Amino acid sequence: MKILIIEDEYNLADAIKTRLNQENYSVDISTDGIDGLDNALTNIYDLIVLDVMLPKIDGFTILSKLKENHINSKIIMLTARSSLEDKLECFSDGADDYITKPFHLEELVARINSKLRKNDNTNDITILEIFDLKLDLKTAELSCKKTNESIVVMRKEFLILEYLMRNANQIVAKDILYDKVWGIDNYSISNNLEAYISFIRKKLNVIGSLVDIKAVRGFGYKLGVTNEKIKN
Repeated sequence: MKILIIEDEYNLADAIKTRLNQENYSVDISTDGIDGLDNALTNIYDLIVLDVMLPKIDGFTILSKLKENHINSKIIMLTARSSLEDKLECFSDGADDYITKPFHLEELVARINSKLRKNDNTNDITILEIFDLKLDLKTAELSCKKTNESIVVMRKEFLILEYLMRNANQIVAKDILYDKVWGIDNYSISNNLEAYISFIRKKLNVIGSLVDIKAVRGFGYKLGVTNEKIKN
């Protein structure tokens, strides 16, 4: 899952990002309101951590703009302002949660985990399954139910697999995978995605899964079972 942190204190934002990376989240940072709003309006983020006091555009204005544009990201507000009026303003404008500075990092992580679990169709989901394939969201272990073989995937492989498995019934565009895994401001060379897809395919073969990542020309990728693997 992908998270955007809009926070002008870079050291704080970076500390949050580092901790969330440990939870296997992909995280981008914006340090001013204009950049933050532009990134948030792409609607590629599952959750946004939004500071109130920002340069250029404040957090309340960003929150209103996101709701006007029907952005469906979960939003947790960060602010040093702790009055009841401020809290009520956040919730009335559509925020999902509110945390006051200074705060414990683990509390923020717990709230993020809670909000993203509620965004799933199942409660406290820790394992994704499709066909004979299982992905443990806590340990990044990929396993095959047919062979009982398993292997640990690396971070970017995990993010690609997680998104493909969560969207297993549809074609996922290359641009969406780039944004979800590398971030919208990343200018990685164009063959990075293809390289990681190749790594994942090799690991699928290692564990003996029937699942393959199918390239759909001109569109992107989709999980499926290949006829060749079934025959074998």
